[in-house]
Amino acid sequence: MAGGSAAASAADGRRQDYPGRLTLFVFMACLVAATGGLIFGYDIGISGGVTSMDPFLSKFFPSVYRKQQQADDSNQYCKFDSQLLTMFTSSLYLAALVASLFAASVTRVAGRKWSMFIGGITFLAGCALSGAAQNVAMLILGRVLLGVGVGFANQSVPVYLSEMAPARMRGMLNNGFQLMITLGILAANLINYGTDKISGGWGWRVSLALAAVPAAIITIGSLFLPDTPNSLLERGKPDEARRMLRRVRGTDDVDAEYRDLAAASEASSAVERPWRDILRRKYRPQLVMAVAIPLLQQLTGINVIMFYAPVLFKTLGFGGSASLMSAVITGVVNLAATLVSVFTVDKLGRRVLFLQGGAQMFASQVIVGALIGAKLGWSGVAEIPSGYAAAVVVMMCVYVAGFAWSWGPLGWLVPSEVMPLEVRPAGQSITVAANMLMTFIVAQAFLPMLCGLKFVLFFFFAAWVAAMTLFVALFVPETKGVPIEDMADVWKAHWYWKRFVTDDDGAPGVDLEMGNTVAKN
Repeated sequence: MAGGSAAASAADGRRQDYPGRLTLFVFMACLVAATGGLIFGYDIGISGGVTSMDPFLSKFFPSVYRKQQQADDSNQYCKFDSQLLTMFTSSLYLAALVASLFAASVTRVAGRKWSMFIGGITFLAGCALSGAAQNVAMLILGRVLLGVGVGFANQSVPVYLSEMAPARMRGMLNNGFQLMITLGILAANLINYGTDKISGGWGWRVSLALAAVPAAIITIGSLFLPDTPNSLLERGKPDEARRMLRRVRGTDDVDAEYRDLAAASEASSAVERPWRDILRRKYRPQLVMAVAIPLLQQLTGINVIMFYAPVLFKTLGFGGSASLMSAVITGVVNLAATLVSVFTVDKLGRRVLFLQGGAQMFASQVIVGALIGAKLGWSGVAEIPSGYAAAVVVMMCVYVAGFAWSWGPLGWLVPSEVMPLEVRPAGQSITVAANMLMTFIVAQAFLPMLCGLKFVLFFFFAAWVAAMTLFVALFVPETKGVPIEDMADVWKAHWYWKRFVTDDDGAPGVDLEMGNTVAKN
């Protein structure tokens, strides 16, 4: 069974590490692959921006535009409440959910890079349709194609990054995906701010069509990406896999890592139905992480802030351009805080960032809810002074920073690194599907909930942040520095999950925390 050497080292408190270094070849491959996050981030930022532009609203959503133009004494909470408007935003995520399930088969049979390529091509088609849209049907069809692209990219990129990276740097390189998402959001916010000033009312077309730039980067870049050693072994190419492993590690001393990869691949080849096998008891910890972490990530309320930021700030009394600039500010904070995670995740570990970020998000959400409630109250009728609105923006930035160095990057990193090879594509598809399902639900529900719950909505998300922080404290083990081929030993050492993990489908895994001998073949 794979991971015997790691099990032994885990028993005496040490982590297994293979020879090798971060080569320029691996860095460049991971950089290109991580650009798959650009298309997701750009879309998150661009959709909220264009829905706050008057020419866009008057053309496609005239009822929302008329409501927005009403006198200032109208209910601020309900200005943008429209199911058709939220369908425009959230249709992408429903399409991404379905696409991610099909992407698993492509990723396993053809390799990770071809899933990225399909994602990029489909996203390009969606960009063309969205930018040229003449009616709501064209607009939403374009969003569906964008969603298919996002589904394929989000399914394959985190897996690719986890497999290419050396274990001791896996967190940093995998977090490059989230870094690219935040960079895409910031770029979208800046573009929205610029295109909103274009006279003639067609700036929104430029915003939507420019999504083709990040799509072209991942589409062309994927053609030059190497396959991962794991994928080559999985597809029956052992000689190529060994050569690629030497190249990505920058050393000929890869025998130990290759043996573990080969053992994991052998186990993978015995699995004919990964979608069925992932439901088996021994994969219960990984399945829970694949479902719970992405679901909880969206219940932080972050995508509400990011793709509705201009709308939300406009609701708080900012003018059109001012609301877009406020979204730019939160985008800058998001990018800077993600960089903090990139450079600390392999030093501090996953749990420290999860727990600290959770506490920070909880406190800031409560303060934002209190500030909005104190000024707008239940009626939603009030004029908010600029200084008061600036305080709300500051606290939202504190919240965004907490998310960006915790649940943002780790919500993609942890599920992708804990999956064994035999069920990894299926597991990552479940992660993406769960993420997109909850994103769709939250996006559809946010504006009606804001209208109904008013400022209490922020307390609602704060309660979920408290619950997910407790979940991490109790059930998410530390995975820093553990080779992905040996991740099973982490579950065997956990106080709760050890009861599910088995050796060769036999007896439950040995309790490594108690220092007992680990039985391996």
